[in-house]
Amino acid sequence: MIEARSINKSFENKDVLKNINIIFERGKINQIIGQSGSGKTVLIKCLVGLFEVTSGDVIYDNRNFTRMSMKERKLLRQEIGMVFQGGALFDSMTVMDNVMFPLRMFSKGTKKEMQERADFCLDRVGLNDAGNLLPDEISGGMQKRVSIARAIALNPKYLFCDEPNSGLDPKTGVKIDDLIEEITLEFGITTVVNTHDMNSVIQHGDNINFIFEGTLEWQGNKKDFLDSGNERLNNFIYSTELLKRVKP
Repeated sequence: MIEARSINKSFENKDVLKNINIIFERGKINQIIGQSGSGKTVLIKCLVGLFEVTSGDVIYDNRNFTRMSMKERKLLRQEIGMVFQGGALFDSMTVMDNVMFPLRMFSKGTKKEMQERADFCLDRVGLNDAGNLLPDEISGGMQKRVSIARAIALNPKYLFCDEPNSGLDPKTGVKIDDLIEEITLEFGITTVVNTHDMNSVIQHGDNINFIFEGTLEWQGNKKDFLDSGNERLNNFIYSTELLKRVKP
């Protein structure tokens, strides 16, 4: 479990996040949604320590990340996996070497143990035959799966996904969402997903948090997402002509 407790973040006297209180639950898909510029990406960066909060606390299973020393934070970060929006794979490394990278950096296992772990992660995302290929030799959907395999290589307790199906066709995007949910449930991970994809929210939103102009405007789940009664959320959901036509 991760808790954002009274989080405020300002840049040059501009308030970007205002008193954010969210509990991200273990074994669930916890989503952060909102318009561009709403503050959701800043929130993600505060949660992982890329930005320091102006005030408030970030709690990882009763451990106050905000008040930790740099050494303590470094240790906790080894429990965190990250799937970046663009994949962030190393172009000059093979698929296998990309997955092996965090293991070589942080694992104390033998070379054989690291190889076995990387093989397991690639097999888990359905890429057991792609280890010797370079990132530019595989599709965008496969690159996202490599990114997921790398993110789970250290067997993390916490997984952050920044627009994991961005740039993918709808069918492939669904497969990526399904894979993230399967891994979350299988390993009991606290997963936090930053997304604009309404299909992802409707299908996988166990804990949905709508950010509007830096404030937590609405919380709920996929069951009441489309019938929230919140005008700002409805304006966000039904912002395209296609969705306006299917609005209940």
